This record gives sequence, structure tokens and C-alpha cells, in this order.
Amino acid sequence: MDLKVINADGKPAATLAASDALFARDYNEALVHQVVTAYQANGRQGTRAQKGRADINKSHKKPWAQKGTGRARAGQANSPLWRGGGRIFPSMPDENFSQKLNRKMYRAGLASILSQLVREDRLSVIDAITLDTPKTKPFAQKIKGFGFAGTLLVVTDKLEENLLLASRNLPNVLVLETREVDPVSLVRFKHVLLTKGAVAQFEEALA
Repeated sequence: MDLKVINADGKPAATLAASDALFARDYNEALVHQVVTAYQANGRQGTRAQKGRADINKSHKKPWAQKGTGRARAGQANSPLWRGGGRIFPSMPDENFSQKLNRKMYRAGLASILSQLVREDRLSVIDAITLDTPKTKPFAQKIKGFGFAGTLLVVTDKLEENLLLASRNLPNVLVLETREVDPVSLVRFKHVLLTKGAVAQFEEALA
């Protein structure tokens, strides 16, 4: 599989031969959906709680007599049927949202996403991205020169401090190392820019 390579000015350069298993795989929509959903679920924290019947501070006295009032039977004011009563099967902080995902499925899902990015012409490769100063403006001008419209995910084999500092104030640009890339980021960003070192690391880890 030949990947599109651009130079420092955003102009097309020579193509890069890459692994077909990683960048020419058939798109498996069901697998990609499962991988993305599992990744989001595994990052979820059970930080919310609801009150059950035993957690409601109300009197346990029977509100009215069982018979003779014409009203429906009632036992306690903390009943889930009453306004202000406890909730049936309340959500608890220790609830576990994690989903099991096999390593082979995760790798296949990432390869499927990368292959689809190549087919949609949303993935490009560059030799390297270096900055002399940790300034946002020069980096923003460099990104603009690449010709990418919309959000951009930059994946590098080694994240330099200048590049990290220069990219923090750009809301539509995210810079990650190869080991930090996740399926949600690959799907969310309109364009993905990989360094040649990142391509090699992807092939070593996923192909």
C-alpha cells in the first residue's frame, strides 16, 4: 500500500510503501463500532449515585389507615411510587461500565479505521515535524500551509517539547505519540497526519 507523503510545505512528495494489513484492510463497521464503544465505556467512571428507599430520610409511620379512607393502600412515605421517595434499582458509584475487548479485535479495529482514512484521502504522511520555538503562531502557520481544512490529528513517533507546547492552544489540532493514539481520536478528527516514524511504529505494533 502506497501512502501519500507531503513535504514541509504541504506539497506532494514521493509515496511511502506501507503494510497492506494495516492500511489496506476491508472496512468492518461493526468491529469499529464495538471498538469505539468499548473504549468510551472503559473510560467511564461511576461518579453519580441515586438514593434508594433506605436512603430517604422520612418517617416509617404508615401514612394512613389501611382501610376505610377511600385512598390507595400506603405503607411508608419513602415508597418509590411516591414523589420524593427512593428510586428502584438506584445507580451506585461502584457500578462497572467496562467492556471486555480482545487485543486482536482492538488491533484489527484500529487497522480498519486507518485503512478507511486512506480510502477517504484523510490520512497523510510527513517526514517529521520540528519547531525551533515553542510558539503557537509558527505552528499554526505551518498547519495552514499543509492545506488541511478542519480538525487535524498529528501522530508522531517522539513528541518534542516545542511541538507539545506550540499545539496546546490550538482547539482543532491534537498532537499525540503513537502509543497514545486511540480509536476515538482517529474517528473524530477530519484529517490525520503521521510521521514516517509513527507509520513504522504502527506497523510494528498492529500489522
